[in-house]
Amino acid sequence: MQGYGMAFGLGLVAGMRSMSACAALTWAAADGRTRGAFIPAGAGARALATTAALAEMAGDKMPFAPDRRIPPSFAVRLAIGAAGGWALTERHAYPDYGALAGVAGAVAGTLLGRAARGSDSRTAPGRARGLVEDLAAAGLAAAILVSAERQRPI
Repeated sequence: MQGYGMAFGLGLVAGMRSMSACAALTWAAADGRTRGAFIPAGAGARALATTAALAEMAGDKMPFAPDRRIPPSFAVRLAIGAAGGWALTERHAYPDYGALAGVAGAVAGTLLGRAARGSDSRTAPGRARGLVEDLAAAGLAAAILVSAERQRPI
């Protein structure tokens, strides 16, 4: 499975905080670390995705925040994991397998993140676990950005 670690990691981030994964992708694309050109890399895209990631982190602590396992939310996380996994697959690896690794990471991040977080975000301990999850998602996204290899132009 060498070559698919970044793909799985990005999927893991998508499962925890979907917009953080999108922000990481735009930053990686701006630095030439993604495969293909379908990930927007401009300054506006990076600012929008980063703002959305911060808003998601804040909104996640609200009592009305939906469960990440509901079908629309889960499907979006899987799609982001697949697209991100494909985009971050290393040069010598198959991008389709990278997409599958991204989906696997998104499933793991969604289910494990929810299990670690617990069901009640209205209490102080629930919000504290949410902040820890925010830090884990942001830290993993930053590590992926640093570790992702530069893609050669085709």
